Amino acid sequence: MAICHYLKEIGRGKDGARSLDRAQAADLFGQLLDGSVSELELGAFCLAMRIKGETPEEMAGFLDATARRTDKVPTEGRTAVVLPSYNGARKLPVLTPLLALLLAREGLPVLVHGAATESRRVTSAAVLALLGVAADHSVQPLQAGQVRFVPTSLLCPGLQRLLEVRQVIGLRNSAHSLVKLMNPCDGDALVVGSYTHPEYLLSMGATFELTKQRAMLLRGTEGEPVADPRRLPQIDVFLRGQRRCVQEPQGGSLASLPELPAIDAASTAAWTAEVLAGRRTVPAPIARQVEHILQAVQSS
Repeated sequence: MAICHYLKEIGRGKDGARSLDRAQAADLFGQLLDGSVSELELGAFCLAMRIKGETPEEMAGFLDATARRTDKVPTEGRTAVVLPSYNGARKLPVLTPLLALLLAREGLPVLVHGAATESRRVTSAAVLALLGVAADHSVQPLQAGQVRFVPTSLLCPGLQRLLEVRQVIGLRNSAHSLVKLMNPCDGDALVVGSYTHPEYLLSMGATFELTKQRAMLLRGTEGEPVADPRRLPQIDVFLRGQRRCVQEPQGGSLASLPELPAIDAASTAAWTAEVLAGRRTVPAPIARQVEHILQAVQSS
């Protein structure tokens, strides 16, 4: 078995498993991405890592392997904003497209990448398509003031295959965390990562520090990289391995709630278009997130 020696290390249970170093993790994940392991080995990896959990060193190695196999999006020397969109909407409308289009209006190149990992949720891809941003069929250069939606299958087919394992075993795997950390551009980019559970604030933050990526991290709306339109979350920015909290979480009771659309794609797209046209107000937390992103992109 090609990865048997790695499985023996990571597959000994939560307390007995041993972690891999960065180079070992890159080798292991590279074999998974290349499809050179059996389905039995792949399933064993997914379950073992699900039980053990990834260390920052292991996740950095997984990112190294993915970067070497990704068809990078050209940004022509500009610092892009990367919005990973994989969760979609279930209880609240998916407002990642609104964030992307607001940033593009400020002149930034914005890359949204994603795949439908939840069959019953409304995706950013569906909303963006209704707003005139169709999913790319090939990797194209990203221009200033432009939003592009690039499916994961275009960026890295092996990564798409790993995401699809969830449909078979019913559990998330390391790929679902990795896509929220990776930079699929050929140069500098601000990766806007989001988490749903508090433990990921620590693990994702530690990975951003280790890899020295330019990044932003917040508790997103249902796992999407956009601030909750009702209340500002904590927002941390990472630059050259240093973490800085740029936004404290909003406390206290809310004086009012923003008027939001229904969660279906058509309603969300129509509402987003009205916000962009100035006929509705940008929710204050999202407007504040835009400000923080602009500052993070300009930081050196």
